[in-house]
Amino acid sequence: MPCDENKQKHAVARIIDNKEYLLEDDIEALAYIQMTWVKGWVSNHVLYNIALIIAGGSGNRMGQDIPKQFMHVDDCPIIIHTMMCFQNHPDIQGIAVVCLNGWETVLQSYANQFSITKLKWIFPGGNTGMESIHNGIYGLKEVGCVGEDLVLIHDSVRPLLSQDIISSNIAICKASGYAVTGIKCREAILESEDGFTSCTSIPRDKLIRTQTPQTFRLKNIIAAHEEAKEKGITDSVASCTLMAELGGKEMHLVPGSEKNIKITTVEDLEIFRALRHTTKESWLK
Repeated sequence: MPCDENKQKHAVARIIDNKEYLLEDDIEALAYIQMTWVKGWVSNHVLYNIALIIAGGSGNRMGQDIPKQFMHVDDCPIIIHTMMCFQNHPDIQGIAVVCLNGWETVLQSYANQFSITKLKWIFPGGNTGMESIHNGIYGLKEVGCVGEDLVLIHDSVRPLLSQDIISSNIAICKASGYAVTGIKCREAILESEDGFTSCTSIPRDKLIRTQTPQTFRLKNIIAAHEEAKEKGITDSVASCTLMAELGGKEMHLVPGSEKNIKITTVEDLEIFRALRHTTKESWLK
């Protein structure tokens, strides 16, 4: 990729110096640098476990002036809290982020500032979650990741992901081909047509509340999106629901955690902040 040499030098200087933020003019240079990383990745490629973090949403439900994934808790952006979960796991070799358009430079700057060294690629976000995942998995294919690589698809606003859940996703996907994080439903469930009234209950015994990561071999999740395109499925809410809609795919469940919350409201933000400063009482078994 052609790139002005001075732009490269200035971008590299800002990447090395974590105290400075990247500038808009660095985008071309960053693309060049990322391609350099990719060449090294492909030439030395063995099977990898890759975290694909989906951060393409604008966070309208939060009602704030900036996207929720870039809001700060304890002087750190939520998305960086999330990325640190994978940065600190020894079996994750690379991180890719599907980023809201226009925020790519901000994301790279934060990654530099907080030493997220495993961030290898940034892909453009889509208009829906399914489209963002599509952009991410095809982006991984284009940069040289192979079909047998494991892809842990994770929400950018689930920043309390445990190391055990990551490990279990990798182990179960390697053994069974598909791994979906989830927890058994403990609440009583009612069905409502209008959101205000109900006269029907749903037995909770067989219900699973899914979370992320949801983990697949790259070739399998790409094949699912190809089949979805053929069948006209364009807006499935999650990878697990897409697999269910396509049918014939047995997804193996990974025990999740109530702490693995998805931040979508201001109330969730308060819960996240509280959980970060809470430790288990020593007398609890």
